[in-house]
Amino acid sequence: MIELLDREVERWRTVDPDLVEPLTSLRELVVAGGKRLRPAFCHWAYVGAGGSPDDSLVADAGAALELLHTFALVHDDVMDGSQFRRGVPAIHEQFIARHDRSAWRGESRRFGEGAAILVGDFALVYADQLFRGAPPVAREVFDELRVELCIGQYLDLVGTASASIDAAQASRIARYKSGKYTVERPLHLGAALAGRLDELGAPLSAVGLPLGEAFQLRDDILGVFGDASVTGKPVGDDLREGKLTPLVAFAARRGGDVGSQLLSMLGRPDLDDDMVASMQAFLIECGARDEVEREIERLVDQSFTALSTTAITPVARAALEELGMYVAWRDR
Repeated sequence: MIELLDREVERWRTVDPDLVEPLTSLRELVVAGGKRLRPAFCHWAYVGAGGSPDDSLVADAGAALELLHTFALVHDDVMDGSQFRRGVPAIHEQFIARHDRSAWRGESRRFGEGAAILVGDFALVYADQLFRGAPPVAREVFDELRVELCIGQYLDLVGTASASIDAAQASRIARYKSGKYTVERPLHLGAALAGRLDELGAPLSAVGLPLGEAFQLRDDILGVFGDASVTGKPVGDDLREGKLTPLVAFAARRGGDVGSQLLSMLGRPDLDDDMVASMQAFLIECGARDEVEREIERLVDQSFTALSTTAITPVARAALEELGMYVAWRDR
């Protein structure tokens, strides 16, 4: 993946030096960190289904998943107006600053967001190139994964804009925006690459769907209570963006008048640290955070029960259980 991006930087440098910046910014974001969860789930499903851990086929698929995730992050930051990603300015913020420094004409925000959209598009195209050698059945899974990702992003957009507090809608967003895309479909992809999707598709869904939902619930908690120095994003960003999450939906059911007043501030970009602290305290006092924690435990138990009877190799089962523990109780 990095070799591909390096080649592309050099290839397009000869056409126009201005093309180096968007391609380099993509490369820097990819190497800046990230949890590499989707490639890991794909890899262990592939190994569990009998594939060789050293096979370049699954390595390329993992790289494609990581670039697809990068595409989603860059576009998501534009949609949410997020200022930081992985502890550094988000891509659109970098290009806004470039526009300001250069004193170019036009609106710097529009330039920055336009450039970021194109950086995300580059990532999407390169992901497709890396997946070129996959068999047709795996390609079908990859296509469905990408459609579901877009479905989840749009549902998230609507849920935020409409100021919904509907629990069913919050759960649907969590499933499609992150749960299926992070765990279930990468597991399916690994099985498809190994030629065992027909046999393992349903059992891996029983593992992946609840674990993916647990992943998103932990993400929701970190978005409100996480340590910014660890997560790389300002604490309370989800509150300022007005995200519809199960955490918010739980709180809305329990809040009363004080809770309703606090929840009415969701989506205000000017929420200061004191307001964020008040909302955090309310989410704890009303029991919403504890309810989400209990739901995470239930979902992980459900996933691990299904995993224990899935017909994969013992080493892969152990690795997937370790991954499951990480996604459910991580701190970033």
